[in-house]
Amino acid sequence: MTVTVRFAPSPTGKLHVGNVRAALWNWLYARKAGGRFVLRIDDTDKERSTKAYEDAIKADLAWLGLDYDETVNQSDRFAQYDAARDRLIEAGLLYPCYETAEELDRKRKLQRARGLPPVYDRAALKLTDAERQALEAEGRKPHWRFKLSQQPQMWNDLIRGETTVDTASVSDPVLIRGDGMYLYTLPSCVDDIDLKITHVMRGEDHVTNTGVQIEIFKALGGEPPQFAHHSLLVGADGQGLSKRLGALSIEAMREDGLEPAAITSLLAKLGTADPVAPASDLRRLAERFDFDRIGRAPARFDPAELEALNAKLLHETPYEAAADRLAALGVSKPVWEAAQGNITRLRDIGRWVQVIEGEIDPVIENKALTDKAAALAPDALGPDSWATLTKALQQETGAKGRKLFMPLRLALTGEKSGPEMAVLLPLLGVEKVRARLRGERA
Repeated sequence: MTVTVRFAPSPTGKLHVGNVRAALWNWLYARKAGGRFVLRIDDTDKERSTKAYEDAIKADLAWLGLDYDETVNQSDRFAQYDAARDRLIEAGLLYPCYETAEELDRKRKLQRARGLPPVYDRAALKLTDAERQALEAEGRKPHWRFKLSQQPQMWNDLIRGETTVDTASVSDPVLIRGDGMYLYTLPSCVDDIDLKITHVMRGEDHVTNTGVQIEIFKALGGEPPQFAHHSLLVGADGQGLSKRLGALSIEAMREDGLEPAAITSLLAKLGTADPVAPASDLRRLAERFDFDRIGRAPARFDPAELEALNAKLLHETPYEAAADRLAALGVSKPVWEAAQGNITRLRDIGRWVQVIEGEIDPVIENKALTDKAAALAPDALGPDSWATLTKALQQETGAKGRKLFMPLRLALTGEKSGPEMAVLLPLLGVEKVRARLRGERA
């Protein structure tokens, strides 16, 4: 058996951290098992699905490094769904219903008032041919429901363990709307059978759907895949995340300058027993993926944790790993190695390129001190020059600690914090050092 998983986004909006976490975990499992990762575009909703969103989804996955072995568009597979529909009708498992949304809502309210679960009462199964014809003559278009067995469906969930859904407590699901549009459930089952999907990993909000889908798989003669339902992401405050929050879209994160490896490093470990750490190699993450390490508690997504992880990743990135990007920004290896520990976004390095190789307006806090430093600056600068200069300056002026170091840093960089001055000084060069210490733009 070749492990085959799928990620099935709808091209009706942007990818966000919640569905990317599902995509990532499926990808990690497939790559660890030497299997296949299928991208299935769920675009049966022709009114809301757009090519622009589909292209954006593919661009986000490529940026994150999540390649796929096959891509399938549901909009190309209506013939297969029609064939499955006909088989279910012939088997007596798909039946037409004529209630309007208002009538169904009224039924549910009455059931709740009587203390009953709001489950569809299967009234449509009692209609005679004449009654159906009369309803259609009124202009009513039927929606089609799958007739559940009303028996418990059990499976060994790879995350939750032994799981049971009693389909007697669930309404017969609508598979086809009154306008003829297929809803998610039937096309998904047909695709999983045809694409030979072996494992379905998704959020725990699909647990009830899984009980329903197992029955549909069996009705279509397919073997249900193995299921793994993971907990959902919540915010740092424990509240649910809304996928409509633009800041949580992958596109927004990319535009904000976050590194793809920071996002995947965090999402790969959220909800597991493993510590979160920078990981620039997705294959290494895949090697460590393990269902046994995944917990049941909601996983907290904290943007501050992502920020810190992004900074740490950059601090550990060797110049060679980002050479093309850094060269495009005009960043040399010495500048990168001097300043990378002081950035949280790659673009932040531009400030230090300007400080080291460009001109700045020095900030003079203690002119007497910096003038004296300019006079004491050695003609040649090396690794020990900063220590030599500050020691001589301390002996000359008696200044020490912050009162010694801060005026020098402000004059030389214009910043209150930054890279080690011992490293910066040789990169600045003696002429620039002396000029800035004198308060001249250099």
